[in-house]
Amino acid sequence: MLVGLVGLVRGREGRRHGWVVAHREPRRAGADDGGRARPQPPPTTGPAELERWFDADFTGGDLVLGAVRETTGGYTSYDASYRSEGLLVTGVLNVPAGEGPFPAVVLAHGYIDPAVYVSGQGMTRERGRLAEAGYVAFHVDYRNHAGSDDDPALDETQRFGYAVDVVNAVTALRDSAAVPVDDDRVSLFGRSMGGGAVLEALEMAPGHAQAAVVYASVASDAGDNQRQFSDGGGFWDELAARVGTPEENPGYYAAASTGPHLDRITEPVLVVHGTADDTCPPAWAEETHGLLVEAGAEVRLDWYEGEGHAFGPQFDASMDSIATFLEQAPA
Repeated sequence: MLVGLVGLVRGREGRRHGWVVAHREPRRAGADDGGRARPQPPPTTGPAELERWFDADFTGGDLVLGAVRETTGGYTSYDASYRSEGLLVTGVLNVPAGEGPFPAVVLAHGYIDPAVYVSGQGMTRERGRLAEAGYVAFHVDYRNHAGSDDDPALDETQRFGYAVDVVNAVTALRDSAAVPVDDDRVSLFGRSMGGGAVLEALEMAPGHAQAAVVYASVASDAGDNQRQFSDGGGFWDELAARVGTPEENPGYYAAASTGPHLDRITEPVLVVHGTADDTCPPAWAEETHGLLVEAGAEVRLDWYEGEGHAFGPQFDASMDSIATFLEQAPA
């Protein structure tokens, strides 16, 4: 059962990270910063400071539809690919039945070991439900996954390339002649690790999307993520071996976090979380929501009593609420 709808009702003081998040009007992606420096392409090497990706000259496009994966009464599902900063990125694209133009959602999936990941894995339910509701649903595999090109500097740059791929997927949809997309209604939807990628994308390119959903998301503090997901191997342990733990090198983790920069977000945001999530603790959703409120963002937090990380009994209810949120978001 949906147990809480928390809106723009309060701020939070004495936040434990000590971040100052003051609301301001952000520069739009592609702005010339008052005639000073033209935007540059996003970085391809370290240091992994999120600010270095802000307002970059992102280049995405060349959306190509491949083989038909599935046809239902409500939509057709295709293999798809596009270009993101010159890299080929694969994915799965569901297109509703009818003529369009349709609103669209770019889906950013959670962590699945790239060695075993297959195209479209991780958000099949979400992709189908959105297409049935009349949305073009584009599940992005990310670079270094499935049939996508590899980025050798991905880990060195804190995997910010995933967020770059999300930003460029929006552009690819808008530029496509093959898919009838309403250019003013392209939103983002990230699950777990993908929720973090969506927050990064919103900060990298403010105003590029219509709205965003962060679903059972990782923390907006990279240090929290390192502590939670350090398990004797993998990205977060390798990161600690390379730069130190959050306690040993707090500056690195602060610079890699979305929390200090949530004032850049201009789109409405829906935070969805289960109260029994033991993968991404509920406190993370509360923290991110509170920081967004402090930053003056238009944000809502939906709690689902007893739901864990994967969402089971209340998945359909959560998707109904998400569809309504996206429909009501201003174009």
